[in-house]
Amino acid sequence: MSILNEHRTVLGVSELNAEVALMLSQSFGLVWLEGEISNFSRPASGHFYFSLKDQKAQVRCAMFRNRNMALRLKPANGMKVMVRARVGLYEPRGEFQIIVEHMEEAGAGELQRQFEELKASLAASGLFDADRKKTLPKLPSAIGVITSPSGAAIRDILQVLERRAPQIPVYIYPVAVQGKAAAKEIESAIIRANTDKRCDLLIVGRGGGSIEDLWSFNERNVAMAIHDSALPIISAVGHEVDVTIADFVADVRAATPSVAAELAAPDMQELRQTTALQRHRLVRSMERFVSQRYQALQLSQQRLENQKPAYHLQQQKQRLDEVSMRGVRAMNLYLERQNVKLKQLEAKLQSNAPAFRLERQKQRHSQLDSRLNQVMKQILERESGKFSVLASRLNGVSPLNTLQRGYSITQDAESGEVLQSTRQISVGQQVKVRLQDGSIEADVTTVNNE
Repeated sequence: MSILNEHRTVLGVSELNAEVALMLSQSFGLVWLEGEISNFSRPASGHFYFSLKDQKAQVRCAMFRNRNMALRLKPANGMKVMVRARVGLYEPRGEFQIIVEHMEEAGAGELQRQFEELKASLAASGLFDADRKKTLPKLPSAIGVITSPSGAAIRDILQVLERRAPQIPVYIYPVAVQGKAAAKEIESAIIRANTDKRCDLLIVGRGGGSIEDLWSFNERNVAMAIHDSALPIISAVGHEVDVTIADFVADVRAATPSVAAELAAPDMQELRQTTALQRHRLVRSMERFVSQRYQALQLSQQRLENQKPAYHLQQQKQRLDEVSMRGVRAMNLYLERQNVKLKQLEAKLQSNAPAFRLERQKQRHSQLDSRLNQVMKQILERESGKFSVLASRLNGVSPLNTLQRGYSITQDAESGEVLQSTRQISVGQQVKVRLQDGSIEADVTTVNNE
């Protein structure tokens, strides 16, 4: 039979490539591949193009922008990765390729499994329990930092501490934060910081990275050192999305090293403002209290003008004296407490803070003490003067004062009625005449009407 007469099915190149592409996608579906990246490129479209190779072969790969935007790692030539991909064919050129949907560093899956196993084991042992967490000191005398001496983390921490609390000394315990020796160095640094007893708070951390980079903070010996530490520890490993075993065991977890520094050191400017505000409120409260007592005293004066004013006035004076003494005692107690706090701060900062800062605080405290005492003295003198004027006015209208000037009061001897007119008196009537130092009784013999 002649070849020319043979029945033929003729395919175009594009048809063949389409058939092969369909067969590949249907035959393999999703596959996992492990290899080394080479020929990596990222054009303006944002897609990734690279080859994945092992010792014997390589295959072209594409990872489109909508897939690679979620990657945490940055692919580069020489990086060993594991990818989940679909097998396909680039039809325009008839080139075999795989379309990558997911990528992770080789070995990351096994590390994640180890992470979960250790996390479950330590949680079952109670190392993550909230009741084991230690409280951070409000005003640490010194802060220890366990991290790499040359990384971005230590720079961020020192910048924040210098801004918030420059008087607090910082001790740096330099360690490797990744690599085979890192976990042992971190453990030893935690133990050494507890032995030195130079600080009362530790920050343990580093900058961000892959799970392999951060693995030193997922080791059991580091977790046990954090748990056994007598010093409270702030964990500051990586970025907010990075979570390590150290974060679970530490007393406080900070999202970043900068946040850890803010948690460790109080803002001294804010503390000074709070103290000044409290002092201002105390003075205002004392002024309101004295004003209220004075208003109450004025009301009592109006009620008692015709009811033994001298007696009630004396009582009000005694009450004012008691209020004044309580105010003075309260003010003295407050000042004593402020002195105690100042002495405590002096003891903490004596070896660290500049001398002129401490002297300035003493002068401000002394000025405040003097001003407060002067205000109390002025208030007491003003109120005492008001009471003296009030006493003088009340004594001026007192009946007893009238008798002292030589006048007398005449009353009916039987009824006690005060006799103000001769029309109330008749001859033979018995009357009682009240004088300054006593009284006399008499019979009326004559009534003269003027």
